[in-house]
Amino acid sequence: MHVFKPTKDELFAARGKTVPDLITANLRVLFCGINPGLYSGAVGHHFARPGNRFWPVVHAAGFSNRLLSPFEERDLLKLGYGITNIVSRSTANAAELSSSELQEGAKRLAKTVVKYKPRIVAVLGVEAYRKAFGHRDAVLGLQVERIGDSVVWILPNPSGINAHYQVKDLAELFKKLKKAAQKRTR
Repeated sequence: MHVFKPTKDELFAARGKTVPDLITANLRVLFCGINPGLYSGAVGHHFARPGNRFWPVVHAAGFSNRLLSPFEERDLLKLGYGITNIVSRSTANAAELSSSELQEGAKRLAKTVVKYKPRIVAVLGVEAYRKAFGHRDAVLGLQVERIGDSVVWILPNPSGINAHYQVKDLAELFKKLKKAAQKRTR
């Protein structure tokens, strides 16, 4: 496994870079982040910044049988899970994204979801979902709205910046999604 730790200059240069979607048709769950951070943009892998809790939470919730690193993200596809983002460009933080950029990202995401048909789209960030999709009253969990035939589920953002949730709390919420994904055939 190749691990790459970017320098400060490489992080600065990552602004605006994209991280390719980790996707294939008919996934059980397509995890959807808000947008890549600079660390992810620099290394080219999702949820790559040390301290991001996505990978420990995915493992603790039972989506993987071992803790994966961002550099092993392709192993998720074999398990029926993928990753994308609402907005594809890297920023230092999600606050740099405008409402219109989030709304445009939601349109792009909808096209991606209709094309690849995941059973469930799990958006990681309730505020980003509200802004992107215009559902101001959305709460965590299963949503009434669908994207194509795909169910929409909202989970908290696993970023270390989101101090409202500890790994244990996040894992419990992700476990509910895992259970729903096991039950759902379409």
